[in-house]
Amino acid sequence: MSSGDREAIGLSKRLYIKTYGCQMNVYDSTRMADLLAPLGYRLVAASDEADMVILNTCHIREKAAEKVYSELGRLRALKAARAEAGGRMVLAVGGCVAQAEGAEILRRAPHVDIVFGPQTYHRLPDMVARTLLVPADAAARGLLDTEFPAEAKFDFLPEMAAPQGVAAILSVQEGCDKFCSFCVVPYTRGAEYSRPADDVLQEARRLVGAGAREITLLGQNVNAYHGAAPAGTKSAGGEWGLGRLIRALGEIPGLDRLRYTTSHPGDVDDALVTAHRDVPQLMPFLHLPVQSGSDRVLAAMNRKHTADAYRRLIERFRTARPDMAFSSDFIVGHPGESEVDFAATLRLVGDIGFAQAFSFKYSPRPGTPAAQETQVAEEAKAARLAALQEVLATQQRRFNESCRGRILPVLFDRPGRHRGQLIGRSPYLQSVHVEAPDEQLGAVVPVRILGAGQNSVAGTLDMRPDAAGVSA
Repeated sequence: MSSGDREAIGLSKRLYIKTYGCQMNVYDSTRMADLLAPLGYRLVAASDEADMVILNTCHIREKAAEKVYSELGRLRALKAARAEAGGRMVLAVGGCVAQAEGAEILRRAPHVDIVFGPQTYHRLPDMVARTLLVPADAAARGLLDTEFPAEAKFDFLPEMAAPQGVAAILSVQEGCDKFCSFCVVPYTRGAEYSRPADDVLQEARRLVGAGAREITLLGQNVNAYHGAAPAGTKSAGGEWGLGRLIRALGEIPGLDRLRYTTSHPGDVDDALVTAHRDVPQLMPFLHLPVQSGSDRVLAAMNRKHTADAYRRLIERFRTARPDMAFSSDFIVGHPGESEVDFAATLRLVGDIGFAQAFSFKYSPRPGTPAAQETQVAEEAKAARLAALQEVLATQQRRFNESCRGRILPVLFDRPGRHRGQLIGRSPYLQSVHVEAPDEQLGAVVPVRILGAGQNSVAGTLDMRPDAAGVSA
C-alpha cells in the first residue's frame, strides 16, 4: 500500500473486534489488530466508539449464523447513525461463519463492507484500503474473500505483535483432515497446515520478551503438528512433531509454562507422551476430546478411535506423569445414539474421572454428513445432557476438593474483584483466588489451596523457602 493510500485512509482510526468461539479465534483477532495497526487503527472497548467493527465468528455453536445476523442488525443502526453524523463505519465479518455463509452475508446484510474467511485475514489491509478509497455512497455491495489461498497466511503476518500479557496464545497448526461427521472445521478452516518450527520458536521468543510467562500452543488438531525442522538441527530437512517442538520451547529462558489445545486421540504419539514426563514447563493438564464412550457412535462420528483405545491413551499419560489431569468434550444425541450408547459414555466418564469437561447436545451443521441422518428426539438429548453434566460436575467438584492442602504454583494474571485480591491459574487450569499484593501480578507463586468450589479454588500464598520450588 502506498503512502498516499494510507493518507487517504487516515492515520487515526478506532477498531473494535468482537470475537466468538475458540482460542484460535482469539489469536486470529489479535493478529488482525496487528495487521491494521500500520493503517492507524487502535483497539477500543465498544463498537459505538469504532470506525471499523470486525465480527470474528465461530460456526461450532448452535445457531451460530443467526447470532451473527442478529448482531449485524444492531450494527446496521449504529452504522447508519454514524453516516447521518457525517462519519463512516466499516463493517467486516470474518471467521468460520463468514467462510460458510460467504455471499449470503452480503445478500442478507448489504450494509456489510467486507466478508473474509479464516485463511484470508492477512489480506485485511488491502481490503480495508479498497473499501475506504471509494466514497461510501458509491461503494460496491461489499468485498468477499473466502478463498483457500495457496500461500500460508502466517507468512504475511507482521513479525512484531502487540504484547498479550503474562499468558499468551500462539497458533502452530490450523485446519483439519479428520472430517468428523458432526464438524464444519474442515470446510471452514481447510486442510491441516503446520507452521515451520523455527517460525514458532521465533514468535515464542518475542512473546516471552514482551512479558509472557506461559504460552498455549493452538491448533484445530494441535498434536497433528508436523512443522519443518529448523535449519542447523539434526533433523533439518525433515519435520518436528509436537513433542519435539515442546522440548525446544522448554529451552527458552523465561518461559515457565507450556500448554497445548485442542488434541485428537488419533494423533498422540510416544514423543508427546514422554514430553509430559520430561519437560517441566509442560503443564500436567490435557484437553483430549473423546466425544462419546460408544464405539458404535464413535464410528458413526468418524472419530477413528475406540473407547478402550482412549482409556489406554489416558493410562499412557498417567504412567508418564502420575499427576496428570484431563478434560474432554462430549456430544450427546448424535444421530443414531441409543440409550445403550449413552450408557457407554457414562461408563467411560466413570472409568476415567475428568477434572473439567465440556458437553453439548448434538445440533446439525449444514453440509456435514450427520446433518443428513435421522435425528435423536430433542427431549432425549436434553435428558441425556442433564444426566451427563451432573456426573461431570460431580467429578469437577471432587477434583477441586482433592487439591485442598496441596501447594500449587499459580501464575497470577489479573486482579480480582475485591481489593487486595489476585486471580491466577493453577497447573490444572483452575481459577485460583488469593489475597496477594499487586506486585505478584505476572509471577508464578506457591499457593496453599484452602478452599474449593465448583469452578475455582482459593488459597493463601506460601512463601516459605521450601515451597518456592514446588511443582504440581
